[in-house]
Amino acid sequence: MMGLDESPAPESHVRILIALLLSFVSVAHAEHRGLLPGLISAPMLLPVRMSGKDLTLDGYVIRPDRPGRFPLVIMTHGTPSGWGEPFFRNIVRRTPTNFNTAAVALAQRGYATLSIMRRGFGLSGGGYAEELLTPCDYLAGERVAADDIVVAMAAARREPWVDPDHILLLGHSTGGVTMLAVAERNPAGVVGILNFDGGYHSMAKPGEACGSDRLVGTVAALGRTARVPSLWLYAENDRSYGPELARQMIAAYTAGGAPARLQILPPFETDGHDLVIGAAAETWLPVVEPFLAELKLPTTVTIDLPEPAPLPTPAGLSPDCEKAFASYVAIRSDFKAFAIDDKGACGLAPASRTATEARDRSVAACQSNSSGTACHVYAVGQRVTEN
Repeated sequence: MMGLDESPAPESHVRILIALLLSFVSVAHAEHRGLLPGLISAPMLLPVRMSGKDLTLDGYVIRPDRPGRFPLVIMTHGTPSGWGEPFFRNIVRRTPTNFNTAAVALAQRGYATLSIMRRGFGLSGGGYAEELLTPCDYLAGERVAADDIVVAMAAARREPWVDPDHILLLGHSTGGVTMLAVAERNPAGVVGILNFDGGYHSMAKPGEACGSDRLVGTVAALGRTARVPSLWLYAENDRSYGPELARQMIAAYTAGGAPARLQILPPFETDGHDLVIGAAAETWLPVVEPFLAELKLPTTVTIDLPEPAPLPTPAGLSPDCEKAFASYVAIRSDFKAFAIDDKGACGLAPASRTATEARDRSVAACQSNSSGTACHVYAVGQRVTEN
């Protein structure tokens, strides 16, 4: 699988774009408090230099809307399965806002959160860099992914709202093992890691499976030097990395001296692998908060958010779309949208970088579910638009 590449944006242009984005967000919060009063939520492009190139990494920040330096939570994502052009089309559609549910809950407790897309994912430049040159060589792939987090962390530590000495790393799926690969280096300022359902897809190529022993061996290698405390959280019904494999992995990881403990969480929907993305934060916070307290990090809610205002349900929705709309109403994001057609189909963009992106994504999702009828946006944020 060949990686894609793109020309790096000049750093001066990137900094201007960042300034404009943050300025826009500040004005928006002054005029309309939306669903997150007391918090700032903003897209952020991080200028970095990697492999001799200047490029930007696609990020999203949610943090308290007040002066001060806050403990930083850096979050990173998993990797979809697949090969060739469909794989690349998939990863460039990814967005750092997928972590918004967890990010909001942590920001309410006084954290600044930064969700980072690694090279080639979302709007991040540099081209996909995590290709396994040797089949099933997870260790090499994860160390490459860790490079992205290390440089993103170095850039973020310079922000005036970041406490550079209290950094928590949170990773999901491939991102969970990526954060263990960062811990292998014991970087300054990192005090803990949350590994949600960490693993690596089990296929080397179509029809050729990788054994779970390769994954166990990978975390064993990372655990030989890692000394950052970590909490591993795996859903009981994770279809990719079930409890038995998780126990084998953590035993191998801690055998080298790495401090870690495992918590099996209750089942979530039909496949618990995406629990940290799709479940309410209350599902895992009771387990995480004691770990945070041990690290002397905040656990108490200091920013209360009002309940989202109710919205009228569109007439004629299918039963599935009625459920989707109920979920939409509860989502805490001003940059969400819900689209419908006149036959009961719908499309949901649960959290995007901007309202315009949310509108476009919701219509595209609706069109994919529609039987040829044109879709239109019904709601953006917590407001009905009907246009």
